[in-house]
Amino acid sequence: MEFDPSIIRAFAPMGAVRASINLGNPILAVKDASGKPSGVSVDLARALAEKLGVELELVVFDAAGKSVQAVSEERADFGFFAIDPLRGKTIAFSEPYVLIEGYYMVRDASPIRRNADVDQPQHRVAVGRGSAYDLFLTRELKHAQIVRAPTSPTVVQTFLEQDLEIAAGVKQQLEADAHRAPGLRLLDERFMVIQQAMGVPISRGTAAAHALRTFVEEMKASGFVAQALARHGIAGASVAPAG
Repeated sequence: MEFDPSIIRAFAPMGAVRASINLGNPILAVKDASGKPSGVSVDLARALAEKLGVELELVVFDAAGKSVQAVSEERADFGFFAIDPLRGKTIAFSEPYVLIEGYYMVRDASPIRRNADVDQPQHRVAVGRGSAYDLFLTRELKHAQIVRAPTSPTVVQTFLEQDLEIAAGVKQQLEADAHRAPGLRLLDERFMVIQQAMGVPISRGTAAAHALRTFVEEMKASGFVAQALARHGIAGASVAPAG
């Protein structure tokens, strides 16, 4: 695909295009050995900048909520987020490019065995502030109390330090934390499928939103997203079907 000058201006009004990168989700981005952001979202950001024919500037955050806010306030020109209706008030989303599973984790001795056991008044659920599963569980849980950790990578730390009953998050992050802290287990079923998409401020117009959706579909169809997942050794996430 080729972008006409009006689309390029919509994405990069400052000259370079600024990509909001969230390091709070290791499936999407992490710091490499040199300390630079690396991952599927960074690869996609570079590919978009190349197609636009402009320089890329990475605006890096440690939590999804901060990344969303940067794009909503136009301190970044596009970003990588889980689709959510609340975020959709300020951000125009593409179709998802990756699907990620959200799971609950408890202690081995916990009587909680099924997702249906979670939503009880005596239960406290640790989530990452502003994350997709924070937004989802805030709507879905009617009785359990939600306790918000500063970021998604600190969910298990908060869960342990505050002696909470349940931690909620991305399956791969919870599994990694469970290996470092014995005596923890994931429940057997996911509570949500997180649809990771790209997004641009709604204020940039419908043409820019359409161009971003077209770009994402091409990146999926060409095998780019699948190759990026493999290149970065990401297991447990899948390429989203065509939109």
